Amino acid sequence: MDKDRIAGEWKQVKGKVQERWGKLTNDDLDVVDGRAEQLVGKLQQRYGIAKDAARAEFDGWHKAHELREKSSKV
Repeated sequence: MDKDRIAGEWKQVKGKVQERWGKLTNDDLDVVDGRAEQLVGKLQQRYGIAKDAARAEFDGWHKAHELREKSSKV
């Protein structure tokens, strides 16, 4: 799943995002609607972190999520 495709798989990914970042509300996730930059912004807001830190959090999670997806398809 590339970052642009997160929107297409949002319903499946949404629960995993909320597991990882429990401070995000359902309303937050509805606003994000699968857009990576929106998610980064919500992480900044809810966790009170800088944009670079929020981006690093998302990128790390996304990379790990991608690896899990690939390994489960093997």
